[in-house]
Amino acid sequence: MQVLVYDAHSYDSEFLNAAGGGEYTFSYTAATLDAQTAALARGRPAICCYVNDDGSEPILRQLAAGGTRLLTLRCTGFNNVDLAAAARLGLTVMRVSAYSPYAVAEFAVGLLQTLNRKIHRAFNRTRENNFRLAGLLGHDIHGKTVGVIGTGKIGAVFARIMQGFGCTVLAYDVLQNPACVAADVRYTTLEELLSVADIVSLHVPLMPATHHLINAGTLALMKPGAMLINTSRGGLIDTEALLDALRAGRLGAVGLDVYEEEEGLFFRDL
Repeated sequence: MQVLVYDAHSYDSEFLNAAGGGEYTFSYTAATLDAQTAALARGRPAICCYVNDDGSEPILRQLAAGGTRLLTLRCTGFNNVDLAAAARLGLTVMRVSAYSPYAVAEFAVGLLQTLNRKIHRAFNRTRENNFRLAGLLGHDIHGKTVGVIGTGKIGAVFARIMQGFGCTVLAYDVLQNPACVAADVRYTTLEELLSVADIVSLHVPLMPATHHLINAGTLALMKPGAMLINTSRGGLIDTEALLDALRAGRLGAVGLDVYEEEEGLFFRDL
């Protein structure tokens, strides 16, 4: 089967070619899927997309008209694909059902510690032979209150890691995870979590109900100097409201692996 891979990087080809097993022929393009690039898939029965590719109904119609019947996502989230339109057009949509929750949870902790201990700033100073400590002081994570928003596989792992730091962990989710309850994670309302947590980490999918979950109103509830970590989806945070909170000094630090306007911001490794 011929597969066109959109938004492709060097590591994509490395792993996909190794996994193909001779059954699939992959072609790669650095372009993201949109109205202008959908024509590249003409004659290809399958395409492979990523988080910034456009899976809206007009794009899906172009793909179906060109003979594409399978859309595979090399990610777990599928908020960028109109599933109802895909079903009407006879397109099968597949996604990564699960991957290591430890990878994302541990990375979230890495962001937290980088911000807290100013590791990124210390690294740059050291390269310049500047060993001053001014502005590089952090604080103990031990004893802090951590709020975990979303306690699926990743959120649950993050909660356990933070308990290992000696933190009190609060959680908010529409469904309580029995494993978290058994581990003495206390579920509470979003309002209480934001008002008492020293650190807040987001681990929920992006959907209409969670779009701009962190906004001007919820940011105003957070403790002065609190830290916010987002390794989920950029659209969970209202960027303008976040910038306002940072400029006003209400937030202590923000660690973002994702950004709601991130399309086109990345340097490509091809």
